[in-house]
Amino acid sequence: MNPSLIYHVTSSLDGYIARPDGRLDWFDSLRQADEEYNFQYFYSGIDALLMGRVTYEALLQRGGPWPYPGKPCVVLTRLALPRAADEIQLTHCTPAQAVAALNEAGFQRIWLVGGSLLAGNCYTAGLIDEVVINLVPHLLGAGVPLLATGMERSLTLSEQRRFNSGTLQVHYQVQKQASAVMQIPTTRISAA
Repeated sequence: MNPSLIYHVTSSLDGYIARPDGRLDWFDSLRQADEEYNFQYFYSGIDALLMGRVTYEALLQRGGPWPYPGKPCVVLTRLALPRAADEIQLTHCTPAQAVAALNEAGFQRIWLVGGSLLAGNCYTAGLIDEVVINLVPHLLGAGVPLLATGMERSLTLSEQRRFNSGTLQVHYQVQKQASAVMQIPTTRISAA
């Protein structure tokens, strides 16, 4: 069975996941009870996490205890960074290699925590199976986009929720691209 890579992210209504300087203060308040319950339900169904270096460093800068306890977390980085918890593995490999290694270790539901560049690379490589976006009723005007890179692809809505805060959660399945069958044109010879 192939693992599911789930990009679960919070976004402003205009498609940004952070301010231009990376700050998250625009949604960094305590979740309301219904949102917290929903997040805990999601988190309990996740086997492992995949994270980019910038997101990991932002979490380190915030200080405090590691916010994602009890789950293995692979951080893709070339830098020698401190480990915030025992369950964190800092490694340099491609996203596809990281997902394959997690699958080989028996993890089936992997949360792609972020950030934008890693999510864009995973999306372009066809690794993302589900996209869950918490749309916060806030317009940033500029910032870090939901996906730094990507390509056109259709999504199928599987679920939607409205929270008491006005946040909307939309859950999509990514439609896998069928291998394109290339037709070889036949040469026409005209008789003269």
